[in-house]
Amino acid sequence: MSEIIFATGRRKNAVARAYFKKGNGKITINKREIEEYFPRKALQMMVKQPLECTGYDINGKEIFIRVMGGGIAGQAGAIRHAISRALVKVDEKNKGPLKRNKFLTRDPRMVERKKYGRRGARRRFQFSKR
Repeated sequence: MSEIIFATGRRKNAVARAYFKKGNGKITINKREIEEYFPRKALQMMVKQPLECTGYDINGKEIFIRVMGGGIAGQAGAIRHAISRALVKVDEKNKGPLKRNKFLTRDPRMVERKKYGRRGARRRFQFSKR
């Protein structure tokens, strides 16, 4: 793998760009280690799911990720989506297992906007008959 492989992933308001390049076998997110960026083990596991699903060996390669927007759970989902898309670019055979586990599907759920005359997106003010 001489060139850099690039893919974009999205979830909620988070956007992640994943770069696969030659390196020391680390996952770096916004210039920080994965353990430092995501202290929760569940989010670390979520990010690594596509690699485990396809059996991709990270030794000799480095995954560099830039992520912005949203909260940490949305960012973890966006990173998982980006890594999955990049793995398909690395090898087309990875598409089957990733698609079965729904890692290539973009989660479209987003926060609904606040409407005028309401307290939130749907919440109404308290009704008083008298």
